[in-house]
Amino acid sequence: MIAMRQPLFEHRLTLAGYETRALELEGDGPPLLMLHGYMDSADTWRFVLDRLARHNRAALAVDLPGFGTADLLHDGPVLPQLDAFTAAAVDHWAGERGEDVVVVGNSLGGVCSLRAAEREGAPIASVVPIAPAGLQMPSWFNVIEGDPVVRSLLRLPLPPAVMQRMVGEAYRRLAFSRGDGIPPNAVAAFSGHHRDRETVARGLTTGRRMLPELRYPFHFGKVRVPVLLVWGDRDRMVAHTGSERLLDALPGTRFELLEEIGHCPQVEAPDAVTELLLDFTGAPEPGRASGVA
Repeated sequence: MIAMRQPLFEHRLTLAGYETRALELEGDGPPLLMLHGYMDSADTWRFVLDRLARHNRAALAVDLPGFGTADLLHDGPVLPQLDAFTAAAVDHWAGERGEDVVVVGNSLGGVCSLRAAEREGAPIASVVPIAPAGLQMPSWFNVIEGDPVVRSLLRLPLPPAVMQRMVGEAYRRLAFSRGDGIPPNAVAAFSGHHRDRETVARGLTTGRRMLPELRYPFHFGKVRVPVLLVWGDRDRMVAHTGSERLLDALPGTRFELLEEIGHCPQVEAPDAVTELLLDFTGAPEPGRASGVA
């Protein structure tokens, strides 16, 4: 018998009134809902999804409103809109799979995962925030906005190919500890969502809107599910020292600090992230193809 890898399906969903893109894996085990970070997209989970497929795990990654190929955010506060979207995604995926889901989120997605766990009665089994924002005074936006490449993107009229190349350069440098080792297809997937100055400027405007909301975004006393907190010790965007606030509030939290890893462990260390997810949620045997020798 040989292991069978589940196919990844890409399709469109409407959640809380926002049309979005979904990357879906069929499979078993507690279903995983995967939320990306600021200015990122569901594509950031492709390496982890590939590994989860080998273990026959059900997973759903979606573009958050305002990012990737999802509908734009509305005027007004950002986090309540993301809360409504996340709640709808949780309810949808739990309904599809018939069991509570594990919400996994990187950076801004980590904020969404923790805030989702505060909702009483939500069909959530556990949450896995990865380098979540909102645990310290936000400095990540200053890092992005002050980057010389990002500033050039907003100042110069650039052809789309040049724009994407420069976005990819900034992504490598800011999001990872070893940017030169990041697979080109991961960089291309990120930069492909930032083809022009308008898109980049809109993302930065969203970041400015969110800054006040990220100062005190949590009510940890409402969290009643297990938490696995994952961070890279070389994170330039959101310092892992912010973990102390969450660990003090939720002392039962499991904390994993990945050595020599930056802000996006799901891209830089997908094997380690997948192993942590499987261990935390329970890892069934890899799927087997019936009748195949």
